[in-house]
Order: sequence, then C-alpha cells, then structure tokens
Amino acid sequence: MDATTSSGASSSLPLHLIIDDALALVSPLQQSFQRSQRHCFGGSAPGEFPLAANPSIVLHVLTSCNLEPDDLAHLEATCSFFRKPANFPPDFQLSMSELAALDMCQKRAIFKPMTQQEREMFKQCCGGSWKLVLRFIMAGEACCRREKSQAIAGPGHSIAVTTSGAVYTFGSNSSGQLGHGSLEEEWRPRIIRSLQGIRIIQAAAGAGRTMLVSDAGRVYAFGKDSFGEVEYAAQGSRVVTTPQLVESLKDIYIVQAAIGNFFTAVLSREGHVYTFSWGNDMKLGHQTEPNDVQPHLLAGPLENIPVVQIAAGYCYLLALACQPSGMSVYSVGCGLGGKLGHGSRTDEKYPRLIEQFQALNIQPVVVAAGAWHAAVVGKDGRVCTWGWGRYGCLGHGNEECESVPKVVESLVNVRAVHVATGDYTTFVVSDKGDVYSFGCGESSSLGHNTITEGNNRHTNVLSPELVTSLKRTNERVAQISLTNSIYWNAHTFALTDSGKLYAFGAGDKGQLGTELVAQQSERGTPERVEIDLS
Repeated sequence: MDATTSSGASSSLPLHLIIDDALALVSPLQQSFQRSQRHCFGGSAPGEFPLAANPSIVLHVLTSCNLEPDDLAHLEATCSFFRKPANFPPDFQLSMSELAALDMCQKRAIFKPMTQQEREMFKQCCGGSWKLVLRFIMAGEACCRREKSQAIAGPGHSIAVTTSGAVYTFGSNSSGQLGHGSLEEEWRPRIIRSLQGIRIIQAAAGAGRTMLVSDAGRVYAFGKDSFGEVEYAAQGSRVVTTPQLVESLKDIYIVQAAIGNFFTAVLSREGHVYTFSWGNDMKLGHQTEPNDVQPHLLAGPLENIPVVQIAAGYCYLLALACQPSGMSVYSVGCGLGGKLGHGSRTDEKYPRLIEQFQALNIQPVVVAAGAWHAAVVGKDGRVCTWGWGRYGCLGHGNEECESVPKVVESLVNVRAVHVATGDYTTFVVSDKGDVYSFGCGESSSLGHNTITEGNNRHTNVLSPELVTSLKRTNERVAQISLTNSIYWNAHTFALTDSGKLYAFGAGDKGQLGTELVAQQSERGTPERVEIDLS
C-alpha cells in the first residue's frame, strides 16, 4: 500500500506522481513493449472485447476486487485507458483508476459522512490523489483493525468488539471500567447494552479506564474520570460506570484512542494527533494539568504530516506517519531505556523522526509501544525492536538495551504482519497465522507454559519461540493483544480469522472471560472465550 517498499519486496511506483502522466515513469523500452500489446483494447481473437467500449464493467471489476492503491497505479502506468478521463460522475475528469480509488474510499465508514469540501481538503492533505487517500485509509485499517472485530487485554479488564460494532467487557470493575452501570466484576463477557444503536470501531483500555470510538467519530469514556491519571494515583477519584460522550472531542472526528501512563492520545480522521494531561512540564510541547479534559494538538512536525496509527507506552508516544514518499515513525516523550529509538536516552519534547528505518531500508506498517520497549513490522515482514531489553523482550537473545531499532534476526524467515507489546513482553503474528512470543514469562502470558523449577513463575524467553499451544487450535491468528501495564499481571488474547477468541495468562479478576479452577490465578494454555466476534 505504500509508495515505496522495504528490502526484499517488489518495487512499486510512487503514487503521488501518477496523477497526470503515469506512463512517463515507465522506461522507453517498457513503453514500447506495453503499446505493442493488444489484450488491453481487444483484437480479432474470439472472446476478446475492447475495454474502452465497456468502461462501467471495468470500473465495477476494479472496485469489487478491492485492489490496493499501488495496483491501481501500475494499471495507470501500463495502459492509457486507465489514466485518461473516464467520463463518469462525480468528476468526469477522473481517470478510471482514480475513480475506482474514490469508490473504494466511499465504502469506508470514516469517509462516508464527509462533505465534498472536507473530501477535497482530505485529498490535498494526503497528497492530491484519491489513490493516496485510499492508501492512507487502508493503512489505518490494517494496523488498527478498524471496522473489524478486535480484543483488548487491559490492566485487569478486557474488551471485545464484534465486526458489527457491539462491545463486550469483563474482568475487574473497581472504577466502573466495564460500563455496565455498577462496580461488580464480570467473569463472563457481557454486552454493554447502553451502546445499542452505536457501532464501535475501536477500543482502548487503561488502568481502571475504557475508551471507545464509534463509526461516527465520537469517543465514549468510562471508569476513572481522568485522562492523565497515574495508575494508583489520587486524581480521578470520581468514577463513571456507563459510557459517556467525551464532549471536548465532539467537534473532532476521531478514529483511534490510546491510553498511556500519565496521558491519553487520540487520532483524528485527517491524521492529526491530540493529547490530554501530560502534566505541567511540557513533555509533549504544551503545558497541561493532570486532570485536563481539553485536547491539545500535538505540536511539532506532525502538525502537517498525517498519521495513521498511534501507540502509547509508559510516558511516551509513537506515531506512524503516512506521506506520499512513504511511511515513517515519530516518537515523543520519555527516552528512558532508549525507547524513543534515536540512539540516546534523552527525552523529546516534540515528535522526532526515527531515522534508523531508512538506514535499514524498512517501510514501517505497524507500530507497538510497550511499557519500556517498542516494536515495528515492516512492509517486507521484518520485525524491529528497541528500548529496554529486560527479560529478553527485544528478542535478540540477551537482555541488553537497544537505543535504535534493530532487526530481530531469528525471525528473518518469518513474514510478520502484526506485533504487540506489553510490560517486557512481545508477540509477533506471521502471514500464516502463526504466533511467536518472547520476554517476561510471568503470569503464563507468553503461552509456553514452562515453569521454572522451585517456584510458580514461568521462564523468560530471550529469543522468539513459536507458541505451539495456539498452533494446536488449528486456527489462523489475526490479532494478539496483551496487557501493557507495569502494575498488573498480564493476560493475552489471540483473535483468529474466524472470529474465535482465545485467552491465557492472569485471570484472577475474570479478565480471561472464564472462571478458573479453585486456587488458580492464571492459565498457561489458551482456552476459548465463549463469544463470537465475527
């Protein structure tokens, strides 16, 4: 989907240059060869028909096949039929490929409510092409599972969102973070009935707090009444036990929320990042109080660069940016342990580009921010980790810190599509649906179920190991979520392509969705949660 690709991937054309004269990007020899081909416009052979005589059929095929933006760009580059005006509404000057991209954008929930003026502004923000708009939207969908089912393993409580947008919660409820109007724990998934008629497309969980984002761009929050509370701190003593609209965000169309320690961040449809309550030391380029409920635009270079994903860790934020020239990662906040990825341990007041990905020739497509370490998946399937390497959470076979992103060499034969990080733990999902984990083995949250002799804790894993217990389910895993908290024992969710949810790790508060056997506080092997998220 990106304008450029990582090492080992096939080359693609820069989409932002294919708006008017795409053929100019193809070598003269290729042009001569392509113009000699007859199959584009048909010929005398039986069964062929000229594409130009059936443009509506061609448009239907392009749209129905859900081609990626770079596929549409290649069509423009290789055949004049796809780059000349298609003479279709709403814009008769749009090429067939541009029109197909616009049609696919219009299928997306975040695009539908836009006015014509908002769409044009969005288009210019993305680089002036509907193919670039489609790439921007699809990039956000891919890394956040937007408009798809998802499961969130929060600190002591859990969230599950179905494809249709219904929300189930279970686990700890000391602050009303389950949203059922009470403070009672739930050991089985329970639907939030007050959200009936509202389709949720994304969820975030923090300590005693839950945030939900609807397909209308509205944000609902419940639990501790604070955007910037430290876990177990004094602010936010008031609790909210049912989902409440965040009034300060009602005029901003939000597509993602992320809850970190000391702060909350949200991402707008147009790719702008807003933060709440970082404190009074201007760690994010603006000064706020811990209980501030007003969003502040993240100052610095990202004010003019669209972002498709945000990830919040312990006092720091990662942002995956999408530009016509390609994808990149910015970091801001606390640099302890080298988790900002700039080769030092200094704090960053404003977002700063992580330059190492360019040196590694990696095009980032997914970012994950653990408590003390971070990870990225590249378009070519390589995985990079950096930050505090305690317990082997970076997967490099040791416990050393890395202050710049480093490729996990033991995964070079695995094409990764998803990564998740927690408190010194990391999970990687391959394109085959296999799962690898490494890092801290406490609470059985890695899924390997190997106990150290003489105690009830589980061994740490310094290099990626296949989670064979998930392999035995005979399901392709699509998403992993694990607890990202330094105060709670971790649990892990594995969501499959078929919508089945498996859970393991700490379960003392009901966060696994099932009651444990007497005297047990954790489960070492994945078990099915009785809920269908398809």
